[in-house]
Amino acid sequence: MTKLYELPSPFEVETGTVLMLEPAWARAGELRAQLLDESYPKPFVIDDGKSRFLYFNVRLMQSEMSLKTPHDLALRYTQKMMAFLLFQPRPKRLLLIGLGGGSLVKFCHRRLPSTQITAVELDPNVIAFRDAFLVPPDDDRLSIVEGDGAEYLANADKGIDVLLVDAFDKTGFAPSLANQEFFDNAYAKLAGNGVLVINLAGEKESYAGLIGEAMQAFDDQVIVISVPEDGNHMLYAFKERNFDPRWRWLHNYAKELRARFGLDFPAFVTKMERSSKLGLARREAIRGR
Repeated sequence: MTKLYELPSPFEVETGTVLMLEPAWARAGELRAQLLDESYPKPFVIDDGKSRFLYFNVRLMQSEMSLKTPHDLALRYTQKMMAFLLFQPRPKRLLLIGLGGGSLVKFCHRRLPSTQITAVELDPNVIAFRDAFLVPPDDDRLSIVEGDGAEYLANADKGIDVLLVDAFDKTGFAPSLANQEFFDNAYAKLAGNGVLVINLAGEKESYAGLIGEAMQAFDDQVIVISVPEDGNHMLYAFKERNFDPRWRWLHNYAKELRARFGLDFPAFVTKMERSSKLGLARREAIRGR
């Protein structure tokens, strides 16, 4: 396990211990000043004794892990990303762009035992915190790759069942993913009934045009729902031709998934059906032009 530098939190609200990728001889005063003026160039972790949080700066929390239940999905938006199971219940191949604190990787690795999982993370400093967040080591089902997610996808083999995108830097949504080429590649590399899920967070301007680009690539087969608890939106795009959800069946299936995974799938499917019938994705796309 990587030995982390520990520093009492200098922040008023985020109390606890700051864990940093620094040598033992680093100067605490300098690090404290960099954290406070947001000039510190690496991600860092705050441990408050109950949870661990990954930050790029103190205004942009990336991940949360409960120390008591480290394999659960603590943040609501990560739970809603798992709504792909309503439409793709037994994925063989899952690609995740953006590792963060590894919440989705851990959940999928533990709860989807027949799924091959690859997570691509651009920042080696994020990967360096994998032990702090109890991300399991690579094995025959799990591979964590350092690299650009858009490049990795462009070179990947076709037939990906689920593509999860949760990729951010200090300024918001990762720039290499915010373009039509990425969505066209996603469509090309997904399996025939594949699902793309994107966490849209940060400043709305940073992702305003993405919904329209997703709709263009996926022939308008896109659903967008809000995550008011986290201030995010979630985008789901479906490759399946003539995508026409059987909502009544899905409401029943959601109860089965809730029993299996402990997540509120009935609430997820209710929001998705409402969004689909109201055409919220198209409204957001028009607003983003």
